[in-house]
Amino acid sequence: MRIRPARRSDLPLLQDIERAAGEPFRTLGMSAVADDDPPPLDLLDEYRGADRAWVAADPDDRPVAYLIADPLDGAAHVEQVSVHPSAARRGVGSALIDHLADWAGDRRLGALTLTTFSHVPWNAPYYTRLGFRTLTEAELTDGLRKIRAEEAEHGLDRWPRVCMRREL
Repeated sequence: MRIRPARRSDLPLLQDIERAAGEPFRTLGMSAVADDDPPPLDLLDEYRGADRAWVAADPDDRPVAYLIADPLDGAAHVEQVSVHPSAARRGVGSALIDHLADWAGDRRLGALTLTTFSHVPWNAPYYTRLGFRTLTEAELTDGLRKIRAEEAEHGLDRWPRVCMRREL
């Protein structure tokens, strides 16, 4: 897999990846997550235009995974990382995270952060294996608190969620 910046022509495919990546949540009784709409094209294009959207592309240069990120409180925050199930368990997500770590390091950001479901095997347990740790309430930055509040408004708190951090 080759990691490259997302192109405008990739954006509809990123939505397809998001939909496909959501399907496994149904097996955990989390259909609302599976049914959630992917990021709209205009939002994905904002990330692309800001050079904060990357894809992992197959040998035919077709995206099979993507990551979008924001600078947040001195860290690079993983806004979304999704891998198409056909490319799962091949290190694609890990490669995208490592790419973001390099990007963040070049910008002198001290860490990566994300929010995720604590008990979903391909969420918090996976990120722990990638070097992230769960933050305590006292460790949350203002930006992470705002993101968590927005997630709660969106209904994601129906299942346990955590904020995680990986130092660079």
